Amino acid sequence: ALPSSHSYRGLTLVLTFLSYTSYHLSRKPISIVKSQLHPNCSALGPNPHNDSNSTTWCSWAPFDGDNYKELFGALDNAFLVAYAIGMFISGIFGERLPLRYYLSGGMVLSGLFTSLFGLGYFWDIHVLWYFIIVQVCNGLVQTTGWPAVVACVGNWFGKGKRGLIMGIWNSHTSVGNILGSLIAGAWVSSAWGLSFVVPGIIITAVGIICFFFLVEYPEDVDCSPPVHHVMTTSEKDPEAVTSNEGPLSLSGQSSVDHHSSSPKEPAEEPEAISFLGALRIPGVVEFSLCLLFAKLVSYTFLYWLPLYIVNVAHFGAKEAGDLSTLFDVGGILGGIFAGLISDYTGGRATTCCVMLVVAAPMLFLYNHVGQNGIGTSIAMLIVCGALVNGPYALITTAVSADLGTHESLKGNAKALSTVTAIIDGTGSVGAALGPLLAGLISPTGWNNVFYMLIAADVLACLLLARVVVKEARGWCGPMARQRGYVVT
Repeated sequence: ALPSSHSYRGLTLVLTFLSYTSYHLSRKPISIVKSQLHPNCSALGPNPHNDSNSTTWCSWAPFDGDNYKELFGALDNAFLVAYAIGMFISGIFGERLPLRYYLSGGMVLSGLFTSLFGLGYFWDIHVLWYFIIVQVCNGLVQTTGWPAVVACVGNWFGKGKRGLIMGIWNSHTSVGNILGSLIAGAWVSSAWGLSFVVPGIIITAVGIICFFFLVEYPEDVDCSPPVHHVMTTSEKDPEAVTSNEGPLSLSGQSSVDHHSSSPKEPAEEPEAISFLGALRIPGVVEFSLCLLFAKLVSYTFLYWLPLYIVNVAHFGAKEAGDLSTLFDVGGILGGIFAGLISDYTGGRATTCCVMLVVAAPMLFLYNHVGQNGIGTSIAMLIVCGALVNGPYALITTAVSADLGTHESLKGNAKALSTVTAIIDGTGSVGAALGPLLAGLISPTGWNNVFYMLIAADVLACLLLARVVVKEARGWCGPMARQRGYVVT
């Protein structure tokens, strides 16, 4: 039975990785296509349709006016506000519906709405409300993804090395952004509609694959479920954590001495946790609010970095899209590094806080010297991507899974999807605010946009202060006892 269990775990990781890769792959094209919807027409010569010297003759209406940045911000906001609102509801449904149906159905619908945006090019649609409505619908259906994939992974994996495993697994976000940029860039200059249609087809195909092959629970295939937080010394779960020191209890990695009862029988079906009940889990509110500002920074880069590179470094649309993928390469490295360090130290909040503190001055440097040369730009993009996306990745994966199986739940692991949805839903409020604020602020200068991002990083760090202090006390206690001091 052991090889079978490992095989199913591997299959779950691969399928959920591909699923969320395709989700982000379908979100990325809008940031690449923006520069094509309102390009610098004067660089292409005079208007071939008449003798006018119009500088917007090659732009796609309704994005051909001087308010095009505000309209781009409205597009981003339509998707992200719908996503944020839908996420709070999605987790509740995810706990109560078959995850395989929920995930697959959401992916097929996401493919439909992503394709509909691109079909606006082939149908020659120039009505803003068409694109807004498609973005709203796509934002709602894409909320099926994150709670479902985290719950599936949480069902199969216990706590051992969770930060490292989920840090590597969470690279699907950056891989999806990179592939989305490359796929969208391949058609952005010739037929930008295909930049959406092709990703739409891909996410639909992956959704169909998940429908046939994804296994939701180990019990469904006669495998033993992992031990999340109820252990005895006689149990030998390779995924379980035996450390009982320090701040791990906040993340759900509590001492085995705190529990003497045996795990519930698999036949017993615990009730799904309520929304307010999930909020009462220690750490959920702090990490949720921190993610709000961390995701604000990450999604501002996701939606506006290619346009920033075009405007500041004066690259073409395809070249800017390709260069922006380096930010996501850094995000992969940052997520793995954050997971590894937090596993080793047991300090999820401290790891996030340190990376956020360092990210603030690096963002300032990137804005001022990041475009001085291609080598400098590459290095700064990778470093900034690691520091910005590292905390974001850690909170949405390992921290969410830790809190969703917290000791206060007393063996009820049915909170995974709800807790994940609360944390990511709160973060999605920031994801909606970031691109919107960037659209409003960018006409006053890109410097102001970066000042806004730096302020958000600082606020994210401050919101974790209480948790960091608690982790520090957890570390100081054992050290003081070893030196003979009395800790009160």
